[in-house]
Amino acid sequence: MSTTRKSPTLRIAAFAALLSPIAITPLRAQCSPADKTALETFDKSWGDATVSGDRTRMAPFLADDFMSVTLVGTTDKAAAMANAEHAAQLNKLSPAPVVTPDRYVITCTPLTATITHRNSYVDPATKLAVYSRSVHFLEKQGNAWKAVSNAGGAVSDAQQLAYLEEDWNDATVRRDAGWTERNYASFASDVSSRTGGIETKPEAVASARSSKVTYDMLELSDLAAHVEGDVGVVTGVNHARGKDAEGHAFDRRVRFTDTFIKRDGRWQVWATQGTVMQ
Repeated sequence: MSTTRKSPTLRIAAFAALLSPIAITPLRAQCSPADKTALETFDKSWGDATVSGDRTRMAPFLADDFMSVTLVGTTDKAAAMANAEHAAQLNKLSPAPVVTPDRYVITCTPLTATITHRNSYVDPATKLAVYSRSVHFLEKQGNAWKAVSNAGGAVSDAQQLAYLEEDWNDATVRRDAGWTERNYASFASDVSSRTGGIETKPEAVASARSSKVTYDMLELSDLAAHVEGDVGVVTGVNHARGKDAEGHAFDRRVRFTDTFIKRDGRWQVWATQGTVMQ
């Protein structure tokens, strides 16, 4: 996706699926930054309490009429806490991989909130990352947030590709050449949106490592992901603003097409090309 881009203990309170496998458009948060920070803290504290299996710690996070939606039905507050307690006991005997939540999208009103985020962990057997998505619905009861419903499930291949695009942007901002090394296929090609030049994987890794570009913003929009077998295509727009290697300011939108191939159980960048929008 050229801008110029030459450059886990299981959280039982999580795991949900949403987002269309065909078109993915980032949601715009409706909360203030302070609201979002507080709700993200709530979610992580709830997750930690759930992993601990301690009913006293879990209870304050759940509404009395809490309902968790699973693949086989629903569970209420008492059952959810009992399940978490049992899972924590099993975890002491055979530790599960640690789940990391990220990619939060939070919206709220004064009395309601929706928290959704990605979850990831590394499978000990395959050494590959496993992803899921969580969605939590909250209500303000008294002066405290309470979870009233929770659902979860696996992330589809198309959704994985959408997240990969976000991870790619983050790596570009950090000048993380290691990301390029790990996630480009050995035969990848990278076409610059500015110069039209083409780079191989080794050249793209070197460019990422030596880049002097600084970004004030790198934001995706209009994402659409399509998967056929082991090939995936993502199209979208990347809005880049910052300063180039010479310190000159830039502000450009690049419409891109990224092609991915699934090899050894994970998606890798096969080709990327973008066109600067006028």
